[in-house]
Amino acid sequence: MSTNSISLQHFKTNGITLRAAVEGTGPLVIMVHGWPELWYSWRHQIRAVADAGYRVVAPDVRGYGGSDKPHPVEAYDMIQLTSDVVGLIDALGEEKAILVGHDWGAPICWNTAVLQPDRVSAVAGLSVPYFQRREISTIELFKRMYEGKFFYQLYFQEEGVAEAELEADVRSSLKKVYYLYSGDPTQEDKQALFSKGPASTLLEGIPTPDPFPDWLTDEDLDYFVEAFTQSGFRGPLNRYRAQQRDWELLPQLSDLTVDQPSYFIAGALDAVRTFIPGVDMYANPGANCTDFRGATIIEGEGHWIQQEAPDQVNHALLGFLADL
Repeated sequence: MSTNSISLQHFKTNGITLRAAVEGTGPLVIMVHGWPELWYSWRHQIRAVADAGYRVVAPDVRGYGGSDKPHPVEAYDMIQLTSDVVGLIDALGEEKAILVGHDWGAPICWNTAVLQPDRVSAVAGLSVPYFQRREISTIELFKRMYEGKFFYQLYFQEEGVAEAELEADVRSSLKKVYYLYSGDPTQEDKQALFSKGPASTLLEGIPTPDPFPDWLTDEDLDYFVEAFTQSGFRGPLNRYRAQQRDWELLPQLSDLTVDQPSYFIAGALDAVRTFIPGVDMYANPGANCTDFRGATIIEGEGHWIQQEAPDQVNHALLGFLADL
């Protein structure tokens, strides 16, 4: 998809300005990307969903691309991010929206649905199912589970460290991250990387494939590289640093269920699936949803599911939307 043919507009929401791709007319569908991505991650979905009769709006999440990038860690907590989505619905003049989120965008959408239920008519999550708040924060959980091992979310906690590594060579960094979490590396490759010691860095030991798997073209990569070269990685990394704060500020998430029609899509080889050793995180993705319409788990694909398997994702998504 040529980025020139997509309208990029700016919207005031929740005290900041978000840039968003806008296409089509009809019921509002907001698509929220994850780390380290942009509105552009939805390039294969935007027109397909718009052509099916929807108004599609895909923002750059705060901290990314053409959107505002507040400096403080607390500007990236879940209250702010869900408020950005609700403010965007307001800015677009709508009462409600259907939300579709991938990676961090999925919890942003799930949590908007449970915290502001009257503003969300349906929700689809890609890669990350809806999980209620646990007895301890996710960061505490990861500290216990990955003691003595490298885990990227723990590595991201210290301000400035991951920024310096990722920003040293943005093109190489993105290629390594996109490759590692895709469905393309061998299991041996992945195992070696996920058993690194705690003193390792994120990119240590990750091969750079040449040529890159064809789901991401040179032109696609150029678009991401240019954006992250300009914006840096602090805002995106701050989302990981705000998790303890989320846990403290949102105790109600311990009990709330997603009551809107909901759906789940993921790649069978997504690393998120095995985040908790010995647990299949995709075994029951509708566990905390009361109107769960099903899941599509796509064999042979990894984390960047809407880019790796766009046709299958579009088919699943359009089926869910048509059913509403």
